[in-house]
Formats: sequence, structure tokens, C-alpha cells
Amino acid sequence: MIFETHAHYGDDRFNEDRHKLLMSMEENGIGNIVEVGAGIQSTKDAVNLSEKYSFIYAAVGIHPSEVAGIDESHMDWLLSLTSKEKVVAIGEIGLDYHYKKPEQNIQKKWFKRQLELAKKVNLPVIIHSRDAAKDTLDIIKSNCASENCGVIHCFSYSWEIARIYIDMGFYLGVGGVITFKNSKKLAEVVKKAPLDRIVIETDAPYLAPEPYRGKRNCSLYLKYVIDEIAKIKGLTAKEVIDKTEDNAKKLYKLV
Repeated sequence: MIFETHAHYGDDRFNEDRHKLLMSMEENGIGNIVEVGAGIQSTKDAVNLSEKYSFIYAAVGIHPSEVAGIDESHMDWLLSLTSKEKVVAIGEIGLDYHYKKPEQNIQKKWFKRQLELAKKVNLPVIIHSRDAAKDTLDIIKSNCASENCGVIHCFSYSWEIARIYIDMGFYLGVGGVITFKNSKKLAEVVKKAPLDRIVIETDAPYLAPEPYRGKRNCSLYLKYVIDEIAKIKGLTAKEVIDKTEDNAKKLYKLV
């Protein structure tokens, strides 16, 4: 079945139909979902959803845009959450230089700190990197334990950078952007990357694929991502589904 490796169903945009939508996943071929924390509240939501739904797992972490007001007590809190059975990753963490705040040095500090946490508890990391290719790679090389690695979420850089991450043991997260007409750089990455290094994701409610671009995203739309990957790589949809599910289980240590 389809393994959704990155979603945010705790988001307010799902308030009216969250339960109904989540209960429709299995009949639509969605086997598992990783609900990803991106701050204090969304991390709480991720853990709560993982405890409510048997098919949902949680990732706990603080997104770079949310790190300005945190301190070591938040790291202790994240550490305490990692003892929960269904917490499978630290994330999403990383760097985002698209906006000027929080300051880059603050982002770097807490990115490194959360990588240290992941290393301590031997969990994979979910990396957010936007307009920060060099700093992200440099920090990961210096601070990430190669034995637990993780996924570069919503991969958006060149094949040259993708190849470095693949060689390090990382997976590449591919979502709705691959269906966009202007996604030539990502299409090149998907074509050249081994299928066993690709996982599929929505980032729901964000980044809906064509033909739903600009609308609320959800895991039911992963079929469009799968079809595009299959087309690019000359495979069947089933081959993409089966392999990316296997990849996701290995990534999150569920095998």
C-alpha cells in the first residue's frame, strides 16, 4: 500500500473533516502516514494523532521558522517524547533562508542541537532545507550520524546535491511539485536517482499536485505523484508504490 511519509493533519485546515478523511485512507490504498511535527503545538498534535489512529506514526521536532523562542527545556521535552513507541523520527528540522527571520545563526544552533538529539536516540531525521543548500549540507556532514540518516523533505535542489545525499544514505522526499510543469530540475533528480532512495510525501495541507494545485492537499492525491514518478522512470504505478513503501519502512525503522 501507499506509505505517506510526511503530512500535517493537525493543521486547522482539517478541523472540519479530519476524522472522516483519515478513516477513508485505507479504502483508498493508503497504508501508513507519518504525521510530522513542525513546532511545539504541531508536535503535540503529531503524537496525539499517532495515539488515536493505528496507521499513523509521529515525528517530533521544531521547524527552522519556529526556533526563535525555544530553549534547552524544549530539547528535554522532545527527548521525552522519543520514548513513545510510535515516534519514529526527529523532524521536521533544518534551515529556511527564504525569510530573514529567525536569524541564520539561531536556525543553525537549533538545527545542530536537534541533530544531536536524533543521534543520541538513534532516530532518523526529516530535513527541511529552503534556499540553504550549502549550510544544510555542511551541518549535516558535521553533525548527522550516518547510521540513522533520514530524508531530505520536499527535495528541491540539483542532481549534484541529490547525489551527495544519496551517497550519505539519505532518502529524497518527492511530492506534488513533481507534477508541476516547471519542475524540470526535480524531474531530472527523479529520473537519475535510484528508486530505492525515493520516498513519497504530500506535506499536506501544502503543495497539492496538479490538478489540485493551490488547494488543500491530502494523502489521497499521492496517486498523482506516483503516476508522475512511474512515467519519468518507465515503471508501473505498482512498482513505485511497492518500492517506496519498502523504502519508507526502512527509513523509519519499521522493518
